Amino acid sequence: LHHKIKSVNFTLYGSFAQTYQGHGTDRALLGGLMGFETDDVRIRDSFDIAKKEGIDFNFIANTVETDVHPNTVDMEIEDITGRVLTVRGESLGGGKVKLTRINGVKVHFTGEYHALIVVHKDHPGVISKVTSVFGKQHVNIAFLRVYRESKGGNAYMIIESDTEITSGAVEEIEKNPFVRDTMLIRR
Repeated sequence: LHHKIKSVNFTLYGSFAQTYQGHGTDRALLGGLMGFETDDVRIRDSFDIAKKEGIDFNFIANTVETDVHPNTVDMEIEDITGRVLTVRGESLGGGKVKLTRINGVKVHFTGEYHALIVVHKDHPGVISKVTSVFGKQHVNIAFLRVYRESKGGNAYMIIESDTEITSGAVEEIEKNPFVRDTMLIRR
């Protein structure tokens, strides 16, 4: 999502659902969504900061569904244009996470590298066009994975790089008529 976040609903599962308030998981999740690093002192004030930024947030404990990783959270994020993104993540400890779903599509993404998530129409040539932009920008691709809802439907390309992905590269990729959205994640 490129626009300012309007609201987010966090649904917590497993031990997260039991301890999120007392352990500060709620503040850390909200702070992380706003781009705070794990050692950022602003995390303790993330509720107040989000309110000042105009972000509505809600935490829901789901103690019914138990067939999930014990530290799982679903985030339903809406931006000011009304676009909604759903993401499921799992905390692996020590500030490490793994994303396992984007808009209901199973993915595997750890966030250990700079990354670009490209939502696009599953169409021949899109991957080569995107990777050629990276080549021109001298961005070294460490990992590339593609997941799709169905043949010809939405696809999710996750590109991880050990070099920074520039805004210029993202802007060039977004010119592709088959690209529907991008999410840039910097380490």
